[in-house]
Amino acid sequence: MADWVIDVCGLNKHFGARHVVRDLSLQVRAGEIFGFLGPNGSGKTTSIRMLCGLLTPDSGAGTCLGHDVIRESAAIKRQVGYMTQKFSLWDDLSLAENLDFVARMFGMDDRRAAVDRTLVELGLEGRRHQLAGTLSGGWKQRLALAACLLHRPRLLLLDEPTAGVDPKARRDFWEEIHRLSAAGITILVSTHYMDEAERCHRLAYIAYGNLLASGTAAEVVAGRGLHTWAVSGAASHGLADTLRRLPGAEQVASFGTALHVSGTDGARLGTALDELGRRGDLRIEAVQPSLEDAFIHLMQHSQDPLAG
Repeated sequence: MADWVIDVCGLNKHFGARHVVRDLSLQVRAGEIFGFLGPNGSGKTTSIRMLCGLLTPDSGAGTCLGHDVIRESAAIKRQVGYMTQKFSLWDDLSLAENLDFVARMFGMDDRRAAVDRTLVELGLEGRRHQLAGTLSGGWKQRLALAACLLHRPRLLLLDEPTAGVDPKARRDFWEEIHRLSAAGITILVSTHYMDEAERCHRLAYIAYGNLLASGTAAEVVAGRGLHTWAVSGAASHGLADTLRRLPGAEQVASFGTALHVSGTDGARLGTALDELGRRGDLRIEAVQPSLEDAFIHLMQHSQDPLAG
């Protein structure tokens, strides 16, 4: 389809004997916010780097921004903004100096105007002379995003961009992400935060190089086929091990003062919970499985090939 900004099939990447990404197939629409989820070491960063031209796939095919991901990586890089996990600008330069340096690397003709425009658009104008090393985590994150946007990219690749920042900074960052999406910029973002994942238009779950699930948050949850109950009450403390031993229980996780117990055999698990509920000191109610329930279920069914 003409509106696919990313359209790849069967991408593979090895580092020595380790098969880091296995047969990745992915399609992302123009203006979409697409979320990457998965445990550490699952291949998210490697996948992002292949898509933006920083790594060449060992095999597979596809396009990014209309360019071949294997043969035209240089053309892709000119139209992509890539924000790494680690702050990679210069602490001893001011915000304006950092952005000017980045603009020079892109070979931009009117660097000063681009820097001034970007400082204003990202709410950084009042800090233009402040040294980057003195910024808080949230402001460093905003500066890094400004550096990605200087050259007016069509695609943003954000690799765990809000790790280590406070909740308000995360919320403000996501407001900016949705503003950029509304302006037509396509965004691929990896995250470990479930509330952020739910802000994405669509999601993909990657575990140890394999794409295991994709779709909207609702589709990913429905695809697990989970039935979930919330167990609460004074007697629920210390009950996790008992719940894990129930017939049909596949996972138990704490959610505030309650425990969520889930399984794919709803009838069997429901019967076991009914029997447990006859104790009278527990409150047990069926609830809709959350994205976090689905995420935990996927993790439990994904085996790290390097473990054990």
